[in-house]
Amino acid sequence: MAKQKMLDDLFHDTLKDIYFAEKKILATLPKMAKAAQSADLKAAFEKHRTETEGHVARLEKVFGVIGRKPAGKTCAAIMGITEEGAEIMEEYKGSPALDAGLLAAAQAVEHYEISRYGTLRTWAGELGLNEAVTLLEATLKEEKATDEALTQIAESAVNVAAEAA
Repeated sequence: MAKQKMLDDLFHDTLKDIYFAEKKILATLPKMAKAAQSADLKAAFEKHRTETEGHVARLEKVFGVIGRKPAGKTCAAIMGITEEGAEIMEEYKGSPALDAGLLAAAQAVEHYEISRYGTLRTWAGELGLNEAVTLLEATLKEEKATDEALTQIAESAVNVAAEAA
C-alpha cells in the first residue's frame, strides 16, 4: 500500500515548484529588461533579478530546514506565464504597447509567486517550521513590494504611453 501523502509532502512538492519557478524567472528577467523600452521598467526588472537571487538563496535555506536537498520540479504555471511573456516580446517588439505587455506579464509572475509564498508560509506555520515561516515571509513581502512598484510604473507612465501613441 502506498504511503499516504501529508501536509509536509505537499509543502516539499510546492517548495520544489517555486524553486523551479524562481530559477526560470532568473533566466527570463534579463530578457525582459533588455526588451523594455522604459528606463524605469528596465531598472525594475534588473532590481528584481537581484532580489530573485536572494529568493533562491532563501528557498535553499528552507530546504535545509526540512532536511532536504534543494531541487526543482517543473512548474507548468510559470512555464505558461513566461511563454506568454516571450510571445509579447516577439509580437509587440518596437511597439508603444510593448512595455505595457511586459508589465502585465511580470505582474502575472508576481501574483503567482505571492500566491505560492503565502501558501508555503501558512503551511510552514502549521508544520511548526518557524525558521521557514520567517524566510518565506521575507520573500513574500519583497514580491508584494515588486508588484506594487510595477503597478506604479504602469499607472504613472507605461500605460499612458501605450495608449497615447
